[in-house]
Amino acid sequence: MDKKKVCVFFGGKSGEHEVSLRSSSNVINAIDTNKYEIHMIGITHDGEIGVFDGPVSMLPDGSWNNPSNFTKGHVVYETIAESDVMFPVIHGTFGEDGTLQGYFEILGKPYVGCGVLASALAMDKDLSKKLLDYESIPTAKALVFTKRDIDAGEKTLADKAISAFGLPVFVKPANLGSSVGVSKAHTKDELAEALVEAARYDEKVLVEEYIDGSELEVAILGNSDPAASSVGMIIPCNEFYDYEAKYESGDDSEIIIPAPIDGQIAESIKTYAIKAYKTLGCSGLARIDFFLAKDGRVILNELNTMPGFTNISMYSKLWNDSGVGYGELVDSLIGLALERDKERKGLLFKKQ
Repeated sequence: MDKKKVCVFFGGKSGEHEVSLRSSSNVINAIDTNKYEIHMIGITHDGEIGVFDGPVSMLPDGSWNNPSNFTKGHVVYETIAESDVMFPVIHGTFGEDGTLQGYFEILGKPYVGCGVLASALAMDKDLSKKLLDYESIPTAKALVFTKRDIDAGEKTLADKAISAFGLPVFVKPANLGSSVGVSKAHTKDELAEALVEAARYDEKVLVEEYIDGSELEVAILGNSDPAASSVGMIIPCNEFYDYEAKYESGDDSEIIIPAPIDGQIAESIKTYAIKAYKTLGCSGLARIDFFLAKDGRVILNELNTMPGFTNISMYSKLWNDSGVGYGELVDSLIGLALERDKERKGLLFKKQ
């Protein structure tokens, strides 16, 4: 039986480039080579695209990007055209926000993960929050400022946010992940600085109320009938689970799976997670992050449609605790991509 060709995309132009390199090396190593033929497509920080044919061990440290292993030009498009399914292990802007998914749609290629709209909605924390609020899924209260607003006077906006939420507050770019550009502000000056910092990454910035409580995560797998994993708890080594705590001092943060919480609360989190997944029209996978406030409230933080697959990432750890190993998980994701493509190919895209 001929092997299906899986095209794994890694790297990307976003601030999560390095995370993608670590994630993709793990995914590639987990793909069953008895079933699949693997091809690797790298995207540099500058957006150059090429076929990588060197050892996977060169991915995490970035040494893959050299002329001897990285071939640009028509071979890229030939490789994509000849592949059966795309696996975009690219986080953040230009990879997780619907842009790459749109390219795959134009090509008519099956791909792992959420579609164009779901990817774009989940990436935009402002729009996803509005939809989730409409469906009565609790989220943190937030104010939204544009980069132009911030450039015109960040201290005035800081006063407005403090008036609404007090201090501390969280400041984050609307369209990014891995906690890049995210700050916890304790003073007006810190808040003003955080607004400027977040606006370096996006044209829209959120200031969110501070939720005093625990950080919880749940993994979702599936298309029209998704399943939720165990709920996990993160006790970050820093004041919150920022980029440094996730990827540079990850061994210092504590991960507890399953989370030591009441069973009914865990079920409530899973129910909210699946409802949120369906509300945004997700498919394939997502990791959904929550707060469990000290007053008992369950509050959805955000959805990640291409969560990390690094050695310390929660998505695979959560499923492992639920009885799904890493290799089986990757195989399921490829299967779900093919399943979704088969269903979509049954639809009419022109009048008959």
